[in-house]
Amino acid sequence: MDVQIFGTRKCAATRKALRFFSERRIKTHFVDLTQRAASPGELRRFVQKFGIDALVDRESKRFRELGLAHAARSDDWWLRTLAEEPLLLRTPLVRSGNQLTIGDAEATWKEWVAK
Repeated sequence: MDVQIFGTRKCAATRKALRFFSERRIKTHFVDLTQRAASPGELRRFVQKFGIDALVDRESKRFRELGLAHAARSDDWWLRTLAEEPLLLRTPLVRSGNQLTIGDAEATWKEWVAK
């Protein structure tokens, strides 16, 4: 089992995800969004499963800085913006094969490990 985790080191939920998988000796590939943004194609996988609203962290500092509170935009606009501004993402984004989660989803990760 290989797991890919998108997030930032400052995010408590991302650190929790990294710790969860490392405690179980599961190999993870961490993508620090402050260093490298997720590709639009990668983000599209999450959008197809959860919808664009699940990806956007409307409580983030960056969301407020950009003044997006009243933005009514298309999904394509949001995908481009999220690729350019990864700090707008709700993290962590966790992927194992075709299985995906957003945020702290420890119960789901436990199901993945049990398989």
